[in-house]
Amino acid sequence: MNITFTLIVTTTFSPNRLAVRIFCFIFAGDYLSENSIEMATDKVAYWLDIADYDLETAKTLYNGGRWLYVAFMCHQVIEKTLKAYWCGTKETEPPYTHNLTRLSEGSGLDDQLSEEQLDLIETLIPMNIQARYPDYKEQLARMLTKDTCSNIINETEKLQQWIKTKLLNSSANTSN
Repeated sequence: MNITFTLIVTTTFSPNRLAVRIFCFIFAGDYLSENSIEMATDKVAYWLDIADYDLETAKTLYNGGRWLYVAFMCHQVIEKTLKAYWCGTKETEPPYTHNLTRLSEGSGLDDQLSEEQLDLIETLIPMNIQARYPDYKEQLARMLTKDTCSNIINETEKLQQWIKTKLLNSSANTSN
């Protein structure tokens, strides 16, 4: 008897929610069994979960001495945390961009950022795109040292926590 499995995944987006529907069809001869699982995932939680994962990845890369990719992952942490904040405070979807300045401005956080936080964002912006291209990799690799990357990770953690706190405060204010 032949058994065939077919998996179909569909996604549906609406403000602040991502619904994923998974259909699993099992064909055994003439018999068809359908198992359907629907998962509704809070977009804020989605962005924060992958941002946290990216931070742990940056730390792992740091321990392995992969300086260029430490900075790249730190950019990802802040990008995804800003997108979580956007989803938690606005009715619109965050834009499809990697530009941290645009995300902080669009989310309304830009005028609340300290000089230190703005400096970190300016440091991280080129890490996303330039780290991907050979012409820039060598230049970036020269400026990224163990100490520099340690500082970037520490500052990234602080900024991420600050954004999460702002998000929690925003959620508390909207539920009152």
